[in-house]
Amino acid sequence: MDKGGTPPTAEDIAELAEAAFAAIPTELREAVRGAAILVEENPDDETLAELGLEHPWELTGLYRGRPLTEKSALDVTMAPDTILLYREPILVEWVETGADLFRLVRNVLIHEIAHHFGFSEEGIARLEGEG
Repeated sequence: MDKGGTPPTAEDIAELAEAAFAAIPTELREAVRGAAILVEENPDDETLAELGLEHPWELTGLYRGRPLTEKSALDVTMAPDTILLYREPILVEWVETGADLFRLVRNVLIHEIAHHFGFSEEGIARLEGEG
């Protein structure tokens, strides 16, 4: 996507996320089946406070749910796991870094899927450092 003109909409980000999700390995897609992938403009104040963040642009995505490492077959399902992608922070990073928007959305999505599998931020950073 071109950085000139009209900024990508939430729908544009959602389309990129769908394409990125379709391109990840089948085993990963199957493991997160049922998780909702949503695009919001920015994280809300409650989320920022919960995570100890001061500015909404510090957070490009968030996994909400129970990681697989904490789930049991006996659990009662309350709400579906959700992967939130935050449009404005993603666009800010896109402009600041010059990254390809599809790759950026894909990286945020994969990062949040890793949380679904119970990876910590440190574990994800180690994986990203190996790649």
